[in-house]
Amino acid sequence: MMQRLVPATLVAAAALMVLTACGEKPQTGTGIRSDAPAYAGTGSNFMQPGWKAGDKAAWDAQLKARQQYGQNEYTRTPAK
Repeated sequence: MMQRLVPATLVAAAALMVLTACGEKPQTGTGIRSDAPAYAGTGSNFMQPGWKAGDKAAWDAQLKARQQYGQNEYTRTPAK
């Protein structure tokens, strides 16, 4: 009886170690959250020249211009 118990215990311990090593990493559940409005800017260098962060009127004008000049995906796709 004792001779069977030792290998079974070793197999169980090895299986437990393998399963814990392959476990899922903990998920923190936090993401990027910004309470600032979109026109406040991101501090990135990839901005439209002349636009200043926090200028809501310029932001709205730029969005309107992008829609008129073809950066609207709904107007670019061919109708089927």
